Amino acid sequence: MSKGLGITAVGAALVASALLIPVAAADDHSSDGEDGDGRTLRFDVEFSPTSYTDLGDPGFSPADVIVFDDKLLQDGEQVGHQVGGCVLVGTTDVANCTGVVTVDGRGTITFAFENSQAPEKALAITGGTDEFRTAGGEGTLVEAGDDTGTLTLSVDRR
Repeated sequence: MSKGLGITAVGAALVASALLIPVAAADDHSSDGEDGDGRTLRFDVEFSPTSYTDLGDPGFSPADVIVFDDKLLQDGEQVGHQVGGCVLVGTTDVANCTGVVTVDGRGTITFAFENSQAPEKALAITGGTDEFRTAGGEGTLVEAGDDTGTLTLSVDRR
């Protein structure tokens, strides 16, 4: 499996998880990667090792699955994680990915994105729980190429 697809799968979600993301609760969230209105969440991502299951034809092929469980950090401290999976839909390293970001003490954010070799992934926020129960919006997962990256979520609370 290509390194880029594995890292991408792990990130989403994240993107999403998309990412997708625990943050310590505080009155002023500006130091924890959240803007003043609580709509933009920013995280550093440590991608988990690639977990690939070859279910289709041998090698990358439709129906193969990648799963991930990534650490989400702010100021060097883990504040949550993102988990999810991607299903390959072709032999060109394109996959359909979904995931859940857990923000410690605040709730979850669900997301979906199309995974590819490109280091920047756009994701859609599809819902959430607790503080994020009415969440919608979008996010960006950027892979740095060294099993790390960043996740930025613009959360709309409807």
